[in-house]
Amino acid sequence: MDAHYWNKKIECMTDKARLELQTESLKNTVKRAYAKVPYYRAKFDEMNLKPSDIKSLKDISKLPFITKADLRKAYPFGMFAVPLEDIVEVHTSSGTTGKPVVAGYTLGDIDIWGEVIARALVMVGGSKDDIIQNAYGYGLFTGGFGLHYGARKIGATVIPISAGNTKRQLELMRDFGSTILSCTPSYALYMAEVAEEMGINTKKLNLKVGVFGAEMWTDKMRVEIEKRLHITALDIFGLTEIIGPGVAMECPVKNGLHVFEDHFYPEVISPDTLEPLPDGEKGELVLTTLTREGMPMLRFRTKDLTSLHRGKCECGRTLVRMERITGRSDDMMKIRGVIVFPSQIEKALLELSGVEPYYQIIITRPKHLDELEVKVEASKRIFSDEVKHIEEIRHTMENQIEKTIGLRVKVTLVEPKTLPRSEGKAKRVVDMRNLE
Repeated sequence: MDAHYWNKKIECMTDKARLELQTESLKNTVKRAYAKVPYYRAKFDEMNLKPSDIKSLKDISKLPFITKADLRKAYPFGMFAVPLEDIVEVHTSSGTTGKPVVAGYTLGDIDIWGEVIARALVMVGGSKDDIIQNAYGYGLFTGGFGLHYGARKIGATVIPISAGNTKRQLELMRDFGSTILSCTPSYALYMAEVAEEMGINTKKLNLKVGVFGAEMWTDKMRVEIEKRLHITALDIFGLTEIIGPGVAMECPVKNGLHVFEDHFYPEVISPDTLEPLPDGEKGELVLTTLTREGMPMLRFRTKDLTSLHRGKCECGRTLVRMERITGRSDDMMKIRGVIVFPSQIEKALLELSGVEPYYQIIITRPKHLDELEVKVEASKRIFSDEVKHIEEIRHTMENQIEKTIGLRVKVTLVEPKTLPRSEGKAKRVVDMRNLE
């Protein structure tokens, strides 16, 4: 391990030492937010709350939540806590509705960002001897630059190829001997598919690890990626509002993502009551930045659903672990009164043989009643079978999904390679109810 970025003092610290560090950092962040950001000052004054009221980490529950809607109201620079001349980089969220969320970074923030990504890369076995193919998008999206900064800190060779141009990606992966791949999990699957078309034997590539994030993915998809690319596939988590990728990283033990708690404080709340939930219970993840200079975030509601688990990991780290995100409160679909998440459908489909890991969920409302159709790519072998066999498989899929979500849905089998492929975040759900 890289001696510097394997930060044993922080990643293996005692509960008492962590509590002291987080408490001091929280108090400083609250003071700075109140003094420098008009939004926070107005919120605090409205609640008759003073920074001096925050005396311990438990007092964080006194602070107001902040949401994406609040950040959009502050567009473009209303949440910055430093003069614009001290902001050296700006990124935005990748959302397609309304104004984007703008994130500003000081030089210190860029250094922290690189630090947490460096820790993440070392966590998965990365070092200066690695060649990292960074296929996250560069630009306003935070993915590309975040991984780039961290890779540079550990001294690895970076291929800043960004997303797209998949055949070129694979040629360079083979010719340059890339050892670590960073991109979205759906793009990794697409790369594996194109590699097969090009006649590239993925077993002969030098790839050993994939660092995948920016979208939700199930353990079943992990198995598919690992089987097709012959790598260890691990999850990285982050979001623009907090810093970008690098808030948490999954270690090879695969028992949750370690949150870098010296920089980010996680809570899980009930989406209904907004009250904190005990460790182990699933709810909405809320994050507070403890060290960010340019844009401190107090209790940001991520909408991501997870749970927290404490205790020493087999890897030796004592950092709190969050379960992999497999649902978002705003990705939740309510179909005929039943709550459904896309990840549930994905899990049900990938448990069956003969199914490609490409699907699309289409919601319609033809006669004042919601209908759910799932289009699924069949394998070449199945699609060439006789109609009777295809119908049997389709019925099996419908039964499997109904067993998982409690709803009867229509499954449509489509030919291989006919559903859209994604070089960034996959679009799994097409909601047509508003179009009718």
